[in-house]
Amino acid sequence: GGKVLCGPVLTSLNVRALLIVVGGSVVKFFNTVGSVMTGDTSDDAVDVSVIIPVFNGEQWIDECLSSVAQQEFDGTLEVSIYDDSSTDGTAELLREWKTKLESRGFLVRISSGDPGSKPRGVGFAKNAAVRQSKGWYLCFQDIDDVMHPSRVQEQFCEATKQLPNTIVGSQYHRLPEGSTERYTLWANTLDPRKLTVQVYTSHGPTVIMPTWFCSRAVFDVVGGFDETGKGTPEDLIFFYKHLDLGGNVARVEKDLLTYRYHPQQSTFTIAESTIWDLRLARLKQRVLAHWPSFTIWNAGKQGRRFYRSLDVANRKKVSAFCDVDEKKISRGVYIHEESEEVPRPRVPIIHFKDATPPLVICMKLDLTNGSFEANLSSLNLIEGVDYVHFS
Repeated sequence: GGKVLCGPVLTSLNVRALLIVVGGSVVKFFNTVGSVMTGDTSDDAVDVSVIIPVFNGEQWIDECLSSVAQQEFDGTLEVSIYDDSSTDGTAELLREWKTKLESRGFLVRISSGDPGSKPRGVGFAKNAAVRQSKGWYLCFQDIDDVMHPSRVQEQFCEATKQLPNTIVGSQYHRLPEGSTERYTLWANTLDPRKLTVQVYTSHGPTVIMPTWFCSRAVFDVVGGFDETGKGTPEDLIFFYKHLDLGGNVARVEKDLLTYRYHPQQSTFTIAESTIWDLRLARLKQRVLAHWPSFTIWNAGKQGRRFYRSLDVANRKKVSAFCDVDEKKISRGVYIHEESEEVPRPRVPIIHFKDATPPLVICMKLDLTNGSFEANLSSLNLIEGVDYVHFS
């Protein structure tokens, strides 16, 4: 019943995930004393494994692994790296760093795909690094980012205070400074109470993947990352599965990572439409299925796109579009001309003050100098109950 203290105290425990399933649905998810899970953690286990997937990371390795070596952590720390068939000097640099890290007392595990084989993708590489590791907790680190010295200690302490089914993220800053300014502001300042609620925006997971820290149970219960490969948002897929299993999300309110922004990021291989479809599918399953009717906030481009993306059954639930733009409101109605239905669906356009909750809000956040946010606040609605953001 007590909370685990920070420090090297977990290696004496055997921890596993316990699921209680009723009618095919997971209703409980927690750890308990028992047998171990993924990874050979029963012998010489460590408190934390730093999980690093890498593909052609030659230019980043020195700075990244130097930051790992400088961690100020009271417990036992392991570095687990999977090289996804790199074709640059990654393999040689990793061999050099294995010696350096081991000389400083780190346990180091490095494996790789067969030379000349095709890279399997980020999800596969993360899974491989996790499965060869022995840590009770997993600290995910991208090779192009830099840990701050207190990262592992801060997140380990937070994780041991939280329920064991928690993904713990942190604040971060971008390099170059000012990159993705709105996204960074949102991820660093989102109300902690909304970390499991505001999950349908185009921003993706409410704590960014490069800051994730969690118990091994979280990984095992979800079943690891999607291994489809290039173009797959494996972090968002994992995040949604985690939430669907009753998982929790928390954030350390400190800047613990330098998150690099550059054209080679795997993020840029994922089509916006792929993310849209994934968000919409979960919204339909987890929210719209329980709403007999709803209003779409935004009679403009994004609201209309959302409406057209819905299946016929959910389009019939849309009672109105609402907006603040008098020009749009004066039109009085939106006609879905592309529909095959006869007559074409017609949806009223009304002022937001006249809208009936619940609402799907298709407005981008932090773009109107606070006017949209003030309008929404004036309605005294509860996010996740009376409205969801789908921006």
